[in-house]
Amino acid sequence: MPRVVLILCLLPAVLGSLPATAQSWRDQRASGPVVCRADFSLDGYEGLFGDLASVQNDLVRALAIPPAEEPVELYLFHDKRSFTAYMQKRYPNVPMRRALFVKGAGPGRVFVYRHDELPVDVRHEGTHALLHASLPMVPLWLDEGLAEYFEVPPEERAYGHPHLAALRWDLRLGNAPKIVHLEAKRDLADMSTTDYRHAWAWVHFMMHGPVEAREELVQFLGAIRMNTPPGKLSDHLKRRLPGIEARLAQHFKAWKR
Repeated sequence: MPRVVLILCLLPAVLGSLPATAQSWRDQRASGPVVCRADFSLDGYEGLFGDLASVQNDLVRALAIPPAEEPVELYLFHDKRSFTAYMQKRYPNVPMRRALFVKGAGPGRVFVYRHDELPVDVRHEGTHALLHASLPMVPLWLDEGLAEYFEVPPEERAYGHPHLAALRWDLRLGNAPKIVHLEAKRDLADMSTTDYRHAWAWVHFMMHGPVEAREELVQFLGAIRMNTPPGKLSDHLKRRLPGIEARLAQHFKAWKR
């Protein structure tokens, strides 16, 4: 599956406050914190709302964060051309991607157009939006790693993600994921395809590896929620689990159904 490079944009307040309803939307639905507007009929797309509700529940359960505390706006376009025209007019300085999460002063907004992997994009960008509706910030690499993890259906997250096979090749070739390398990333333009895969690997390890790793992730996000500077997640993991990178490598070498 081709990887999707997706963007979180912290835009000036004046841009973030612009209404996203300047055009006439053909259909609009609301489900929980999510308000969806589309330029086509949403009949038959109810599963997308179910996916986002599932992601919300899984974030709360797995990460011990509260449900979204502000609305999440989802904008769906019938094709790439209409999506591109809208985004170039509304956000001319944002690099074009297949799907976008934009966060300014107001609610987080997800923009995506219909294509074969629409559910993947909605879950990925929806994860960004739901995280940022609960937390004041999330480190870039962790934000992307969590979105990569939750972009697939629940039954595929542990064993069926497309990253798994490529990650095992990375390990065979001596290209092990290094968390400090990811923590140094400050801009999405600096994130390579490998970085996305390695960010996913660390999240998978924390979700399915030693219980101490999950506990450190939960405590780290809890500190962020309380506006307490948490430092680097790598420092917390290394104190609790010495030899953390070797542990991650062993986790994937032994990981099987």
